[in-house]
Amino acid sequence: MPRNVEIKARVRAAEPLVENAKRLSCSEGTLILQEDVFFNVPEGRLKLRDLKDGSGQLIFYQRPDLGGPKLSDYSISPTADPQGLKKVLSAALGVNGKVTKERQLFLIGQTRVHVDEVSGLGSFVELEVVMNDDQSEEEGAAIAERLMVELGIHREDLLTGAYVDMILADK
Repeated sequence: MPRNVEIKARVRAAEPLVENAKRLSCSEGTLILQEDVFFNVPEGRLKLRDLKDGSGQLIFYQRPDLGGPKLSDYSISPTADPQGLKKVLSAALGVNGKVTKERQLFLIGQTRVHVDEVSGLGSFVELEVVMNDDQSEEEGAAIAERLMVELGIHREDLLTGAYVDMILADK
């Protein structure tokens, strides 16, 4: 199963963060509109990501809800019919929650940097250090920690759970 080391943090000021990400990635980034629908499963998280362009991804992942860098195991299956799959999974499993976001994606080395504007929640940043098979969790955490400093992410802004948890907690 693929794995990454990731962090999620609240963003104090998006503009300096985005400028740092542009500089480090040598790119303007990619804008992605997403709607994630989470389904009821006994373990881990199962979400269907609708990329709003007729394509989507079914994603299963497991990770601890801890602050700071944490290891995540995941599986992704692309779909050309996210709406049809959403109907089937909703009927079979039930919907747990929904997250709508506008994401700016930057690639810095082996790290995916997401600057997210999440509907109803605000601005966030995620770092996903995509691990090679021969890399340890500690190596991934060290990469994430270094990028946190370079991007200006403060340790006190780190979050433990997923966006869907925050949305459900507000209800």
